[in-house]
Amino acid sequence: MLDNMHFYDFMHKQILVVIALFAGTGIGYLYIGWLYSSSLFPELLWFCFVLLLSFWGYRLHRSFLENDLNMQQKEQWLGQLRYFLFSYFSVWTIMFLIYTSRSDIELHYVAIATQLGVTVVSATILASQKKLAVFTLVTLMLPLTLYFIFVSEFYSYLLAFFTIVLGGVLLYAAHNTFNYLIKSQFQAYHDALTTLGNRRYFIELLNDAMKSQKHDHQHIYLLLIDLDHFKTINDTLGHDIGDVLLCQAADRMRVLSKKHQNFVSRLGGDEFCILSASFATEQECLHNASQFSEELLTSIRESYHIEEHSLYISASIGVSIISDPKMEASNFIKEADIAMYEAKGKGRNGIIFFNDTLAKHVEWKLEIERLLHFSLQRNEITLTYQPQYSPENEIIGCEVLSRWDNETLGEVSPTEFIPISEKTGFIIELGYYILKEAFITFKKWDEKGIVLEQMSINVSMRQLFHYQFINDVKYLCDTYLTKAQRSKIIFEITETSVAEDITKLIRNMKVLQNYGIRFSMDDFGTGYSSLSYLRQLPINEIKIDKSFISELHHLEDEEDKCFVETIFTIAKNLKLKIVAEGIENEEQRKFIVDQKCDILQGYYFSEPVQDDAFETLFLEAKNKKTLNAFDDVRGLERYQGSM
Repeated sequence: MLDNMHFYDFMHKQILVVIALFAGTGIGYLYIGWLYSSSLFPELLWFCFVLLLSFWGYRLHRSFLENDLNMQQKEQWLGQLRYFLFSYFSVWTIMFLIYTSRSDIELHYVAIATQLGVTVVSATILASQKKLAVFTLVTLMLPLTLYFIFVSEFYSYLLAFFTIVLGGVLLYAAHNTFNYLIKSQFQAYHDALTTLGNRRYFIELLNDAMKSQKHDHQHIYLLLIDLDHFKTINDTLGHDIGDVLLCQAADRMRVLSKKHQNFVSRLGGDEFCILSASFATEQECLHNASQFSEELLTSIRESYHIEEHSLYISASIGVSIISDPKMEASNFIKEADIAMYEAKGKGRNGIIFFNDTLAKHVEWKLEIERLLHFSLQRNEITLTYQPQYSPENEIIGCEVLSRWDNETLGEVSPTEFIPISEKTGFIIELGYYILKEAFITFKKWDEKGIVLEQMSINVSMRQLFHYQFINDVKYLCDTYLTKAQRSKIIFEITETSVAEDITKLIRNMKVLQNYGIRFSMDDFGTGYSSLSYLRQLPINEIKIDKSFISELHHLEDEEDKCFVETIFTIAKNLKLKIVAEGIENEEQRKFIVDQKCDILQGYYFSEPVQDDAFETLFLEAKNKKTLNAFDDVRGLERYQGSM
């Protein structure tokens, strides 16, 4: 059945061609009968039979157009079409027998020429149906060969031989045409590397399954598989090794799919799609989808031995249950794709089923992505500044934090829009805006006498690796900051992303460091950096992640205390400044201060505020400190006077 799935349309197009050719030619027999016969009855009867067959063929043509047939129905339709075509070609043999039985030699010539013409046409039209083509050719050429033999003349024996030769040539031509069609359709519908079906093949297969679903109301599932970190293997070991790995993974999917009567295709790159057989209930479908996915993931994770390499890969699998045949096939692939990317986002090497909750989450992210691109134009991005304090409770710095307030979405958390901006590349434009506004504010504060030791600004890896970033930073520094001011700027980088390209990262950091910029390791303790990273990276401070600080519940958990103490010990030994963020109560503050922490930050001191509010906060603290100092001096003078 699958072998014929690509020839249905081809055969459908031939029906009207054959009807027009044969019905039109059949009229000529009526004229010949009028010229050479005393009665037109045989010709009229034959032509009526041709018209009846033509009507049968036309009905088949319309049936294919008007009915949305699934593959099984198309196969039944093709079976009827074969009977029609064989009957339509064979009907000419009737007139051949009638005309060669008459004494008029001219009618013999007409019969022979017509039979040869029909034979050639059949070899052309039926090229895609190999068995039918052979059977029809033999049926048409046999009467012609026997006719020449029964003439019993030397020339007729020679003509009989030529007829057999012609039949062999036509069979050979039909065979070559058939092979060409098979090769062409294979290239059009299959992946050259793995020999699996390609995207086009899979879409047709999925469309057919959904047509069947309209009639039987059963359920099927669709899997989208993406091999994790395949690009790394391609880049490090070469595409030849990568291709072999793809083929071996494809073979494992093929074997397992065949066992479960599923169909597997390669969509492109390292993405594969699997379509299941049908199930009576949705619960049964879900159970089998889960079981098959687990088996598939286990199979893919087994080691691959290629040349001298032993390779291990995992996969992210998205699953979509197809229960609404009214939807487009591409929508189900999109659903599985969404689930697959969710699996990747949760650490890869897993299986995620698409559901309504996930759909709403994706819609929300897409809406964020769409509106985010207009946020700068509409002045929706604002900066806030969270004060950083010394152990003596003096404001000595701040961290710059971005906020997005959209008319449609409301206030969107940075934890939502920053990752999306990094994914889409908008972080380059957004990051430039944040740096520019932060530098302008820092310069303004300095001119107003609000002198800080540092201003921390979060910078993503995508910014640091962008070809224009260093030039942008230099331009902004030269435009807005003095040399003394830019020496107080700190770029915070996250620990979880430093391993992307450590060599390039160090190079770029050193260039900026030579220009006066300092660096801080943000969210320290949450990622996978090692002590060697801390030694290699030209960082000036580490920032203990707030998740560790928040675990210090009234100092009861000795493990958390020990972990934080260990971080302090490491930082001190490496001569790095320490920032503790997320301080929310006095117990936490006291513990951190006891550890000789350099800078403290958190809601216990102040939430992030606008620039004017920060100015007020700083000046009030400064005035309070001045008043306290003045009171201390007055008190000292009184004490000395009393002596």
